[in-house]
Amino acid sequence: MSYYVIIVGGGNVGIQLAKRLIARGHETVLLEKDSRQAQKLGNLLGDEHIVYGDGCDILVQKAAGFKRADIVVSVTGEDEDNLICCQLAKEVWGVNRVVARVNDPAHEAIFREIGIDDTVSATGIIFSLIDQQISSDELVPVGHLHKGHVEIVESTLGEKSRLIGQAVRDITLPQGSFIAYVFRNGAGMQVNGDTIFETGDMVVAMVPTARAEELRSVFADIA
Repeated sequence: MSYYVIIVGGGNVGIQLAKRLIARGHETVLLEKDSRQAQKLGNLLGDEHIVYGDGCDILVQKAAGFKRADIVVSVTGEDEDNLICCQLAKEVWGVNRVVARVNDPAHEAIFREIGIDDTVSATGIIFSLIDQQISSDELVPVGHLHKGHVEIVESTLGEKSRLIGQAVRDITLPQGSFIAYVFRNGAGMQVNGDTIFETGDMVVAMVPTARAEELRSVFADIA
């Protein structure tokens, strides 16, 4: 069965989602409000898959066909935009299923209150993993990690990433960092040494702040 899926946000996450959905034969449209990025996306995915405009604007939503969308996914880097977009999708256009990226886990309760079906939070994943490892009286809130000079890095692997096809045990990470979780095909999976990276994987890792850029270069595409 083919679905009509609208993705709001033309960053790495939106691009990889769009590629996979298109490859599986779903009618897919990606909304991007930056004109230069929208043009690049048109060259990458095909102009028929791109709508230039603000995904929170009702007129843009109408032009993109929110009224007939089966699924709306908002994955911008701004929680406020994701919230507004998904709320309009449900309340104005009657979209049955909406999914939002949540950058600050403190906002997840708000998303649930307005009826967002699913949210994805990299920080929330890390928190859950920590909660499974140590007792509650020793638990350090993830919100304090930055004060301890630890950063959470989230990266979606592109087709040219040097990690594609490699096992976790075979890659070299900056000292003090570790890969905690991988999102693949919409589902989360814990990582072990035998995990093989695939194109489109969203990788969540923890790293000392001073080495964050070094870790991002490990995830980056080959020039």
